[in-house]
Amino acid sequence: MWSSDRRKFLVLLAAAPVAACGFSPAMAPGGAAHALWQQVQIDDPVERNGFNYVTRLEERLGRATGPRFRLSWTLRTEAVGAAVTPSGAITRYSLIGRVTYSLTRIEGGQTVASGNLESFTSFDSSGSTLASVTAERDAYERLAVILADQTTARLMAAAPK
Repeated sequence: MWSSDRRKFLVLLAAAPVAACGFSPAMAPGGAAHALWQQVQIDDPVERNGFNYVTRLEERLGRATGPRFRLSWTLRTEAVGAAVTPSGAITRYSLIGRVTYSLTRIEGGQTVASGNLESFTSFDSSGSTLASVTAERDAYERLAVILADQTTARLMAAAPK
């Protein structure tokens, strides 16, 4: 009984500094990035990786209902062999992704934020064909989510008031 009471006490004690610092969610009304919520028209994707990227951005920023901003982006990926057997077969790949983005005001056309981001993930290709294809597809999806989260963080940091 004492240990569960102690855990509750420690959780409350750990939460106190966060409450005291005035922490509030960035997308909450009055938050630093609330101006972006459902206000960003994201360029349409043209392939699967772009679809995953845009889907994640819309999860984080909301789908535009009355857009004030336009997000243009370009996503490039490259698979590089990372593990090679003595016979020369590649058994693991590193997947490198780069995104270039630009957030502009629809009215006036001035750039609010722009940048280049890069990240990576990897996948194993030494299993069955189905396992390798599934691992590769999953790696591309994870990479798109990572890059979308990085983009969202940068946009929130540069959010206009």
